[in-house]
Formats: sequence, structure tokens, C-alpha cells
Amino acid sequence: MSEAPVITKKRFIAGAVCPACSEPDKLMMWNEDSVPHRECVACGYSDTLNEQGLSVPKELGTRVNTSALKPAPDKNVQAVQFFPNPKLKKKSED
Repeated sequence: MSEAPVITKKRFIAGAVCPACSEPDKLMMWNEDSVPHRECVACGYSDTLNEQGLSVPKELGTRVNTSALKPAPDKNVQAVQFFPNPKLKKKSED
């Protein structure tokens, strides 16, 4: 006996809208070992669905793996370095 996964034929879902690119009629669905999957042929978005039909995230978003939340550094900003003024001396307490 082989341990190959049972995969059903991929089929388009009429009227379905891609959650990533909002293109209608571009989603394909199939089952792999009784687990539903979907994929958009327009943008390449793919995910797995749970028993309720909700998308299962591949990895939970954290501050480490979500770099899209950080704004890109502004290339026009320059660092400023302050030098102490030698004319301003601290008064010693005598």
C-alpha cells in the first residue's frame, strides 16, 4: 500500500472572489486528504480552509515575521552629531 495523499480534481468556483486581489471567478478549490484548499490563478494566493470554511493562517503574525508593518526608512533623513562646545565649561564646586 502506498501512503500517497488523496487529492481531488481542482475545480473553479463560480462567483468566488479572491481575498487577496479581489478578482472574481479566479479561485480553484480541491481537497487533499479531506482538507479543502483554494488557490487564485490571477495572483497566486493560496490557503487552507478549516471545517467551518475559514482560512487557516500558515503562520501566526508576530513582530519578527511581519516586516510589512514597519515603514521603510526615509532616505532623505540624515543623522546629526552634536559636538561639545569647548567654551562652555562646567563650574567646579570648590
